[in-house]
Amino acid sequence: MSRVVVTGATGFIGRGTLSPLLAAGLEVHAVTSRTPPADAPAGVHWHRADLLDPPVADALMAAIAPSHILHLAWYAQPGAFWTSPENLRWVEASLRLLRSFADNGGQRATIGGTCAEYEWGHHTVCREATTPCLPATLYGTSKHALRLIAERYCERVGVSLAWGRIFFVFGPGEDPARLGGSVARALALGAEAPCSHGEQLRDFLYSEDLAEAFVALLCSDVAGAVNLASGQPTRIRDLVQALGNAAGRPELVRLGARPAGALEPVELIADVTRLHDEVGWRPSRTLDQRAADTIAWWRDQLTDAVPPPGNA
Repeated sequence: MSRVVVTGATGFIGRGTLSPLLAAGLEVHAVTSRTPPADAPAGVHWHRADLLDPPVADALMAAIAPSHILHLAWYAQPGAFWTSPENLRWVEASLRLLRSFADNGGQRATIGGTCAEYEWGHHTVCREATTPCLPATLYGTSKHALRLIAERYCERVGVSLAWGRIFFVFGPGEDPARLGGSVARALALGAEAPCSHGEQLRDFLYSEDLAEAFVALLCSDVAGAVNLASGQPTRIRDLVQALGNAAGRPELVRLGARPAGALEPVELIADVTRLHDEVGWRPSRTLDQRAADTIAWWRDQLTDAVPPPGNA
């Protein structure tokens, strides 16, 4: 049986990979710096470890000796991650982890990248082979640099490497400081959900669908960068209105209540030809269905919460 290590296994995306990995027949070893969740799927082997500590990471790889690794751990504090020096620590830690993985017989690695690696114009359709990688932030630059080094290193040591570029994600467990999390939480509480005008065009993918896409990429033999997205360009206003409709409170969505970013792209979407044709994966449910799933999750979490005053 192939043995996989999942880093960031309790994170927004990582936790959704565990059941699909088990279903694919892999022995799953989940790594987290937190307490493992009580509702984790049965059969997962949990390891509590700080991957920023090199001896700990080396010992973990030696003890597990995985054939596969799905590396999703990174610094992800909303807003702060764009410019934080923590990105540099995660470049170092990721390279060390990859070396330990290879030294202990690792064969197939898949690492989480980002659409922020691409050069963003006002209207950008991101294609892996042709869109320039000219990131404008420290976060995007760190991910881009990691990919370049990792690809050359893996070529040298004979490890198969896939790089999954994440676009825009929403779903259960999203941080309330992010767009989808803030809107869904407010609506589940019966509170107003202020947004920008929402005309910006993006590619949104439900978090559990993204997790399944990562598993499909890991279990394939596709190498190099692959955009992980829905392939369905969607206006931000369409996402938040779908959440409003799912909550039965569309009147609480306040489009135009917040200013849009001055440098925010009008259109930023993904070409998903590689994902569809080479990996063979595409999402199976609609935006409206996933919006309903998101609202249901938040309502379950907030059963005992009380709406803020004046927002009935």
